[in-house]
Amino acid sequence: MAAKRPARRQPARRKAPARRRTTATATRRKHPARRVKIPRRGPLHARLGTWLVLRVVVPMVDTRRDEIRSRKDAAILRATHEGCKVCHGNGQIFTKSKKDGSFTGSKPCTAKPTKEKVSRWEINKAARMGGDRRTGLIGYSCPCGKKEKPRFRDAKEATKALRVHEKQKHGGKSVGGTWYAQQTAAAALAPSPPTPAPKTSTRKAPAKATAKAATP
Repeated sequence: MAAKRPARRQPARRKAPARRRTTATATRRKHPARRVKIPRRGPLHARLGTWLVLRVVVPMVDTRRDEIRSRKDAAILRATHEGCKVCHGNGQIFTKSKKDGSFTGSKPCTAKPTKEKVSRWEINKAARMGGDRRTGLIGYSCPCGKKEKPRFRDAKEATKALRVHEKQKHGGKSVGGTWYAQQTAAAALAPSPPTPAPKTSTRKAPAKATAKAATP
C-alpha cells in the first residue's frame, strides 16, 4: 500500500502595510452641512420649536446682520466724506426727478474721500446709536401700509426688496410703491443733481417715398 503524500502547506497571507495618513488627507474638505428640515415625527413641542427657529428666528438674525452691515458701510462713507462739497457728507448722491422731485436712484460720490482711515469704535457707535445711524441708506413704502425703514445700501437693493413684497402681497403687480432715502441735513438742503435724460439716437430716419397721383 502506497504511503499518502503529506498535504501541501499554503503560505501565510501577508497583510498589506497600513497606509500612512498624509497631511492632505488630514486637511481634507468636509462635506457641506445638509439642509436642516422640520421633523415630522416626535413630540409636538419639539416640532413647534424647530419650526419657530427655522422659520422665524433664523430669518430675523440674517436680516439683522444685513442691516448692521449696511449701517456700518454707511457710517464709513459718512466719516470718509465728512465735509465733502459734492455729496455734503452723505457718502453717496441721491438723484431726483425734474418733474415732481421724487427720488429716482443713487450713485457713489465722485469726489475723493476727505479721510483715509476711521476709528472702528466710532463706526460701531455711529451704526448703532443716534438718529443718524440710518443716514445714507434707502427704504421703501407701499400704499398698502408696508413701510421698510432705510436699511439698503443703494436703490438696486431697495428695488429688489420692493419687488419681493409686491410678489408676496400683490401677486407680482406694482401698486405704486416708492423709495425714500435718509440723508444729512446739508445734503437735503443742497440741490440734487437731476436724473440724466435718456440718450437719443442721432441717426436720421429714411425718408418715405411719396407716390405721385397720375393725372388724366
